[in-house]
Amino acid sequence: MQFRLRDATNADLPRIVAIERRAFAHPWAEEAFHRELTLSFSRIVLGVTDQNDLGGYLCRWLIADECHILNVAVDTKYRRQGLGELLMREAIAEAVAKRVAIVTLEVRRSNTAARCLYRKLAFEERRLRKNYYGQGEDAIVMERRLTLTTKNRTSF
Repeated sequence: MQFRLRDATNADLPRIVAIERRAFAHPWAEEAFHRELTLSFSRIVLGVTDQNDLGGYLCRWLIADECHILNVAVDTKYRRQGLGELLMREAIAEAVAKRVAIVTLEVRRSNTAARCLYRKLAFEERRLRKNYYGQGEDAIVMERRLTLTTKNRTSF
């Protein structure tokens, strides 16, 4: 399956929220995504099929020298097709282009598939946030430090 990336708009919110609800036990509300679309430092990137079906999304903040990944989800029918990795690589590439020093995220301790993907992309597990997702739901903070060269590139 081939996906193209594009920025989200308000018209995409119902489809984003539908994926969010299928992906997470405690999903963000539509208002939260709407707010992200209004913030100058926030971006929601979509992975869309040739048939214009929304396969997944990534929401990130770019503030000062940090790119913080807030939310990543891939619809169940498009999992294990490389879309999560594609979305993450886009965020990393944007961070490199903007000369950001670090990309950070939190991931559920129990989400081994996501943790494996992030490690594949050179993220390191740095610390634990106890009960971050609620009682008994710890988060692992992961970071990828970007080594910028004079040509403003880094390796993946």
